[in-house]
Amino acid sequence: MQNNKIKKVFRRFSSSLMIALVAFLSVSCAYNSERIDPATVYGSSNYSLISDDNTPSYSQVPSDTTRNASLSSAKLTNLTDKIAYPIVSITNNIDPSDIKEKLSKTVTVMMVGDILLHMPIEETCHQEDGSYDFSSLFANTSDIISSADLALVNQEVIIGGEELGISGYPCFNAPYPIADALVDSGFDVICHATNHALDKGTRGIINTLNYWRTTYPDIITLGIYDNEEDSKNITVVTVNDIKIAILNYTYGTNGIPIPKSMPYCVETLDKDTVIADLDLAEEIADFTIVCPHWGTEYVLHHTSYQENWSKIFLEHGADLVIGTHPHVIEDIEFYHEDGHDMLCYYSIGNFVSWTSSSGKGVLNRVVGGIADVTIKKDFEGKVYIESYDIIPTVCHLEPVTNGVSVYPLELYTEELALQNKISKQDSSFTLDNCNALVQDVWGGSCEMKLPETE
Repeated sequence: MQNNKIKKVFRRFSSSLMIALVAFLSVSCAYNSERIDPATVYGSSNYSLISDDNTPSYSQVPSDTTRNASLSSAKLTNLTDKIAYPIVSITNNIDPSDIKEKLSKTVTVMMVGDILLHMPIEETCHQEDGSYDFSSLFANTSDIISSADLALVNQEVIIGGEELGISGYPCFNAPYPIADALVDSGFDVICHATNHALDKGTRGIINTLNYWRTTYPDIITLGIYDNEEDSKNITVVTVNDIKIAILNYTYGTNGIPIPKSMPYCVETLDKDTVIADLDLAEEIADFTIVCPHWGTEYVLHHTSYQENWSKIFLEHGADLVIGTHPHVIEDIEFYHEDGHDMLCYYSIGNFVSWTSSSGKGVLNRVVGGIADVTIKKDFEGKVYIESYDIIPTVCHLEPVTNGVSVYPLELYTEELALQNKISKQDSSFTLDNCNALVQDVWGGSCEMKLPETE
């Protein structure tokens, strides 16, 4: 009898040890990005490790023009792992549900809206020594942005450098230090497909991409291209064992025709192209994000045009849509069709902006939001949105050096609101009215709470 008891104890300990060992070996974190070739996916064993300084990078793999070829091989490039390894305790009484939870993976995705650099903003970031420093724009939000596993931004204006002339509305061009500030603030993915992408012609696009490649080769850029090969690919980022496709398109380029010499230079909302990209993403990724530049400016609710596109995104497997361009915030909708869910932020508004307009509605243009989504991959491999929120923001504007900065609305004060010079352009600007706006548009959708940051 004593021997049987010893055997039972041994079997119980062995089972627990085995479960814990499986859990420990299964929990791993990888963060990488890849440009996927639909003709060459998943067959290659060529992996390039992260750089010595742990900066993220991605590789591009050529694709055919149809984006519909068979899948055979891919090159993967590991990026910086941002997720800590869970620790599994070895005990004699392990709950199987705890093991499943430990073996699940999560990714936090955040995105901010338009970085719209009107000339008053450029001037406040122009330092006494003649250099530009845009760090003040993100000084009060960088902790939030950098806390995300994957942080995206809509870079509304081209970054063509001072040689093309720094300019604001209507044809924008920003100096290179705005790129430095974006990276320092924690952004991983830069969306460039906007109606201002051709404000400085093809030279603006070439300069922008050259700067990203030479200075920050590990940053992922979307939506603009300086060569046809890159334009045929879609981007898939792997974060914590979850493959995430990210697609970026604009409705147009403000009437500036796409140059015949570079017909591929800006990714537009072409139905056939979008459907092909989405169908490919369904084959090769676990989760698909679409970042469309769409809608009607200054309208606080989505339009039929946006809704028609959202139906196409939903029908072809998109999981998350984060829209920009209206320059104001719009509603958030959660769609369910034929067993598939899709979350749509129709517009997260401006992040940085200082319009020259005056009168009613100008307040709306300095209120934006940070989309905050948690993606989960459960024990069985199913990937879905576990939770979502929006973090309202307000752009604080003072015409002094480093006087422009974006604040979480929850941390903005009455004192700051009284100093915000946008009140000179819209007398209705108050902290209460900013809060009223986000409640009217987003109050029924999200808790609108600040995330915990270290």
